Amino acid sequence: MSSLHIYNSLTRAKEPFEPIQPGLATIYVCGPTVYGHAHLGHAKSYVSFDVVVRWLRHVGEQQGYKVRYVQNITDVGHLTDDADEGEDKIQKQARQERVEPMEVAQFYTRSFYEDMDRLGVQRPNIAPTATGHIPEQIALVERLVETGHAYESNGNVYFDVNSFEGYGKLSGRTDQEALQSGGRVAERSDKRSPSDFALWKKAEPGHIMKWQSPWGEGYPGWHLECSAMAMKYLGDTIDIHGGGMENKFPHHDCEIAQSEAATGKPFVRYWMHNNMVTVDGVKMGKSLKNFVNLKELFGTFDPLVIRFFILQSHYRSPLDFSEAAIKASQSGFEKLQETYKRLLESADGTNQLDVAVFEEKITDALNDDFNTPVTIAVLFEFIKALNGALDKGGLDATSKAAALALFDTFAGEVLGILQSRDELLAGESAQNLDDVMAVLLELRKEARANKDFATSDKIRDLLLQCGIEVKDTKEGATWSKKKA
Repeated sequence: MSSLHIYNSLTRAKEPFEPIQPGLATIYVCGPTVYGHAHLGHAKSYVSFDVVVRWLRHVGEQQGYKVRYVQNITDVGHLTDDADEGEDKIQKQARQERVEPMEVAQFYTRSFYEDMDRLGVQRPNIAPTATGHIPEQIALVERLVETGHAYESNGNVYFDVNSFEGYGKLSGRTDQEALQSGGRVAERSDKRSPSDFALWKKAEPGHIMKWQSPWGEGYPGWHLECSAMAMKYLGDTIDIHGGGMENKFPHHDCEIAQSEAATGKPFVRYWMHNNMVTVDGVKMGKSLKNFVNLKELFGTFDPLVIRFFILQSHYRSPLDFSEAAIKASQSGFEKLQETYKRLLESADGTNQLDVAVFEEKITDALNDDFNTPVTIAVLFEFIKALNGALDKGGLDATSKAAALALFDTFAGEVLGILQSRDELLAGESAQNLDDVMAVLLELRKEARANKDFATSDKIRDLLLQCGIEVKDTKEGATWSKKKA
């Protein structure tokens, strides 16, 4: 079987993967800026990297290493122009909602994790926040100032791009005009060079999110947090750093510059970048107002169908959204589940199936830069052969056990697109529960609209006694089974 190879955005080539530290593989992925609900673009990124981490853990079990996965939460410093200008995105949202900025950050952080949980995205080992690591960020800035890579100007601290040879090596953008804070900002009077980027920003009057520093009250630049947190939890040099393709410049180029200038060591060995979701060929995003809210999407499609839809494209390929495309994925998803259920319920027969052939193909696909579309194509080759054997009287015990193991390992453990055995075997009763809950929530909605809060609360409390928890959100009521 093949060994794991990863496409490295820095070298623009596939390279064999081997952790720098014996027994430990480290991965850092840029997390969300929490000022709104997650959309399908977020889902593509975090589902894709979820499979990366799952496969690394699978391979690591065989090769003797564990995986430490860090994914941050950006709750300060990300400005509206994605560079050094504009207003903090969270503070802007807080002003619009007339609440404290930290209320915005906490609310949308919880919302993000709720959506990721429903998509089957496993939580990172460590989920640090930018606001929780201000001392580490200040210390990194001080180090860069002391070594001559950064300078203070009117309460702001900037990284001196000319002090670091190789700035822009990830994105390939080395011309000075393009490097002007993302190519959109005119030269500022307090910068030595227009290409210099902010490490620490002076808090202007009325700015709420600010901290004391050696340079006065202010807040960290967006790029700073990832370097500080990645190095705190994973070391000066980490194995894998992931993020969106749009973050190569300026975000990741700035991370490389400030990290390597501070330590004198390579910051990241393998850079991975996922491609975007498009709507009619245009990038999906909040700023373009063409995004599809996950909570709304979950009202129409099972979250696992959305996950399946995402994984039918390679993480480095764009994913074009349409309801027709998701409905086509739903058909394939249901066929996969139905075959798994059929296998579970089948009696032992006499037919043999060479499951190892399919397992080897899937392993090769995942080792080839986490090629999920090929993996899914092989899964469908497998279920075609499997259904043929079941049509002829069933599999012998050995083949059946191997087939179930393939489903559980690759469709379940690695891709995360397999319903649990309990869910599959109780599918009809689960659908009945969904239908009953839809009726009860509609009755409760009508009661609340009529200001009959006593009835509304009674429905909620009685459901809670039955082990079903109802939550009221801005988008409406949601329900879930309470964990034992």
